[in-house]
Amino acid sequence: MDSFEYRDNRLHCENVLLSKVAEEFGTPTYVYSRDAIELAYLAYANALQGRDDMVCFAIKANSNLAVLNILARLGAGFDVVSQGGLQRGLESGGRADRVVFSGVSKQSSEIRYALQAGIHCFNIESAAELERINSVAEQMAMLAPISFRVNPNVDAGTHPYISTGLKENKFGIAIEDAPRLYQHAASLKHVKIIGMDCHIGSQLTEIAPFMDAMDKLLALIDTLETQGISIKHLDLGGGLGVCYTDEVPPTPQQYIDAVLDKIADRELTLIFEPGRSIVANAGVLLSEVEYLKHNESKNFAIVDAAMNDMLRPALYSAYLDILPLQINDSQEFQEYDVVGPVCETGDFLGKDRRLNIVAGDLLAVCSAGAYGFTMSSNYNTRTRAAEVMVDDNKSYQIRARETFADLIKGEKILPQD
Repeated sequence: MDSFEYRDNRLHCENVLLSKVAEEFGTPTYVYSRDAIELAYLAYANALQGRDDMVCFAIKANSNLAVLNILARLGAGFDVVSQGGLQRGLESGGRADRVVFSGVSKQSSEIRYALQAGIHCFNIESAAELERINSVAEQMAMLAPISFRVNPNVDAGTHPYISTGLKENKFGIAIEDAPRLYQHAASLKHVKIIGMDCHIGSQLTEIAPFMDAMDKLLALIDTLETQGISIKHLDLGGGLGVCYTDEVPPTPQQYIDAVLDKIADRELTLIFEPGRSIVANAGVLLSEVEYLKHNESKNFAIVDAAMNDMLRPALYSAYLDILPLQINDSQEFQEYDVVGPVCETGDFLGKDRRLNIVAGDLLAVCSAGAYGFTMSSNYNTRTRAAEVMVDDNKSYQIRARETFADLIKGEKILPQD
């Protein structure tokens, strides 16, 4: 987290003191570094320099318009899984022709909207979806650009909830079924085959699973070519891991170099769909310690952020580093479970953390830029956090903290009898 560092024992984001952000905007608050986002995106773009390829940011990782606008300005495309995601991408300044539409359950209305917008491609995930897209395109007298998400049955070696490339996963079509489905698609009048897609999982820290999947995909592409079906682009999805603790994932340059070596002289445009690896370590979640509670066998640091603000520790047992905003050498270190106010035993942000803190101290939950706010909720009637973007020495509120009025907007009480 190079954009987040201690100076004089106080944690900064770029050139902004994070305690000042907490003072101005309150807690819990998500804070993002513009510099970190830009550098992470450019690591992909620069590795592909000179090629007509696309880096399509996975909007589900962080969908704030300010984040998306920063990426759109740099030329990023977007990977979306809903009409709302597509609308966000367009609202932020993104180009429809640089959008790929993934997801297993595209509704007819979403397909119509995407066709009207002029997206680059639908990533089809089932035979039934192919028929629906062809039917909607026929009704609109249009030609829908398509790619099949092929499931290569490769074990990515990640948490089972974020592994997507095995036979038992709901995603994609089995690689054994792909030739038949491609041939059927080629016979339809209102779809146009342009690509092949694959996404085997998230938080991969080795290149080998990507290469195993590529071997299977390239063999399939070569087979289809002999049958008169030409694949123009290969979409390798996202999944490149980040360092949460001591992981050492490959860099985008190392990963892309291996991909380019593998495709050799094939004339394939490449598409990548990174999400986590662009924004995870570009964000932190600020929280205040409300109480310290010392039981016979466990110490608890009870903070004002909860599982509704950051779900990943409860959902995946994800480890996120937790740091004080100010280092205080006068306090004794103790082990704490850092927990929130939600009425669930699973409401924790970290367990067994060595911290020297007192009530009122401020903490930063690190690596919170991906799947933090986007997975947040109003559980326990809690308002969602504010979001702030730091740009050098300035802080900008990019989402206001919700109010109670926001929570009940649209709700109605039944009339009296």
